[in-house]
Amino acid sequence: MENNNIDTKNVFELAIILGKALKEDPRLVKMEECRKAYEEDPELSRLMTEYNVQQKAIENLASAEEFDAQLIQSIQDRINELYEQITVNPVFVALNEAQEAVNELMNAVNNTITFAITGEMPSNCTHDCSTCGGCH
Repeated sequence: MENNNIDTKNVFELAIILGKALKEDPRLVKMEECRKAYEEDPELSRLMTEYNVQQKAIENLASAEEFDAQLIQSIQDRINELYEQITVNPVFVALNEAQEAVNELMNAVNNTITFAITGEMPSNCTHDCSTCGGCH
């Protein structure tokens, strides 16, 4: 194995450099913009708050010794409605798409690091070289 005289301290310095470079990648920039839009969207915030309250209510009812099946069903129906409204919200969709792009980037970076360590591409390599620097 090649020794490039990189000690542990240098490995962490390189990790910081990599992290800073990744932070400037357009995919991460877009994800941050989408996250901010998500956090600032009042309608989405209202839907998420109600969704969480309804989830907690159904958990509390389901754990009671005696429960009203009809009430639980009506709460579950409302949870389903809220879920649908949340998941089609353009701000939510944009955040999910941005997160998927970042996940692909991070997988490609990890695959490249693994390749550098082992000389083999990991089994999860998609061979879609548009997501990384290509198969080395």
